[in-house]
Amino acid sequence: MTSEATADVYDRLGEALDSSSLPWRTYGGRPAFSGPATTVRCFRDNALVKELLNTPGQGRVLVVDGGGSIESALCGDLIAKAATDNGWAGIVINGAVRDTQVLSTLDIGVVALGSNPRKSAKDGAGQVDVPVTFGGATFSPGATVWADPDGVLVERG
Repeated sequence: MTSEATADVYDRLGEALDSSSLPWRTYGGRPAFSGPATTVRCFRDNALVKELLNTPGQGRVLVVDGGGSIESALCGDLIAKAATDNGWAGIVINGAVRDTQVLSTLDIGVVALGSNPRKSAKDGAGQVDVPVTFGGATFSPGATVWADPDGVLVERG
């Protein structure tokens, strides 16, 4: 599956988009991806991330607002593999990942702020399908998200 380059999307849609200004790093084996957003807000707790990515993705992008913390990873190889198996297009994490060498071999897009081998909590704290804002962009459930090594875009609601 290929996705249109974010620069081309921006040139085409411009003012209809928000561009997240965070320093994104690409970790997944699929460098460019797009799809409708499902959102989760969680802080150093990935139970909801795991739960969501173990459901049918149908080409969606999970947008995770981890508060920008890189103190612990919100996604690793096992969760990303489940997302791949369940048909998710990608994962955007305002936070950290782990198992980066394995992530690079999986057919899924993964962008995050950094990596940390530390596990997160598993308490299930957080919110699902709520608008999340980071890097000057607001991600609403169902809005189209585009990501590639140049950055992350989302359609305005």
